Amino acid sequence: MDLFKNSFFKVFLLSISFFFTLQINAQTKSKFKIVLDAGHGGKDYGTVYHGNIEKKIALATTLKVGELLDKDSEIEIVYSRKTDVFVELKDRANNANKADADLFVSIHCNGVKNFGPYGTETFVMGLTRSTTNLDVAKSENSVILLEKDYKEKYNGFDPNKPETLIGLKILQEEYLNQSIDLAAKVQENFTNTLNRKDRGVKQAPLWVLDASYMPSVLIEIGFISNVEEGNFLNSDDGQDKVAKAIADAIFAYKKEYYNPSSASNVVIESKKEDVKIINDDKPIVKSISNKGIVFKVQISASGTKLQTSSSNFKGLNDISVEQSGKLYKYFYGNENSYNEAKLRLSEAKEKGYSSAFLVAYKDGVKISISEAIK
Repeated sequence: MDLFKNSFFKVFLLSISFFFTLQINAQTKSKFKIVLDAGHGGKDYGTVYHGNIEKKIALATTLKVGELLDKDSEIEIVYSRKTDVFVELKDRANNANKADADLFVSIHCNGVKNFGPYGTETFVMGLTRSTTNLDVAKSENSVILLEKDYKEKYNGFDPNKPETLIGLKILQEEYLNQSIDLAAKVQENFTNTLNRKDRGVKQAPLWVLDASYMPSVLIEIGFISNVEEGNFLNSDDGQDKVAKAIADAIFAYKKEYYNPSSASNVVIESKKEDVKIINDDKPIVKSISNKGIVFKVQISASGTKLQTSSSNFKGLNDISVEQSGKLYKYFYGNENSYNEAKLRLSEAKEKGYSSAFLVAYKDGVKISISEAIK
């Protein structure tokens, strides 16, 4: 409990100071800044199977993504590493924060002892009870153990117990919706363009995502433990195709969220016509109001469409759905009052939706919570 309080207090102070830094810098920024983070490096090889080495594949693919993004004059790229060097997890996130980046994209490869699994999956920050997701979190967080004084640097965080990140989770809630949107775009490109197996958009307690104060995703571009997929990822052709799918997803995200003429660099909104509202239980959709500001609680997101009956959502009523590409986002409540929305958020969390968070709309267009309550 003391650890939780200490971590939470430190994060609270950091988030306040960072918020004011954002307000100052946002007035002068003119480019959409992206941090490209090639996983592992140096003494940290990542996963290694059949002669394929994660750190090398991740770096080569990341550099190719950067080459494609460089063609857009409105984009500025910051690399966590451009060579085979070891970079501590905390530095990857800290450098992104210091750069005042608008997006953090970390690229990795999967690997398991069973050589059968294949396909792509993209992670956003969140707590999870899924054993598979926790295994990924343990694997990606385990690099911490290679760092000196890691217990002091990470406030007692144990890579084998990802739930110790709970004290930091609040920092990513403002950005989770955008992170999910980017993750969905990445997975959609992998599936539709490359015909890769879609393992979905998932949430996991990954340190490098949690400590980054911006929309962030970690992309597992495939399993190098699978011989066929590993050889594809280790080839120039495979890396070119994967890099293009990722870059195209980032371009699409930038088009939707970036407005260089705005006072704040990333306008957290989306076009109303791009979002399909679904409500299977009621003939009249009331999830978005055409006047004023409306708050809702996003409780989950998945590639599976569910009926919005209370039996599918732990007894919660007033459930609505938005479809974005192949991803379905499920929401609870529809409030004009921020205080009432916070009560709905508490209700959702009491029902077990620990990663639930608030979203806001103005005249049917998505905006940030900070903009909605100012």
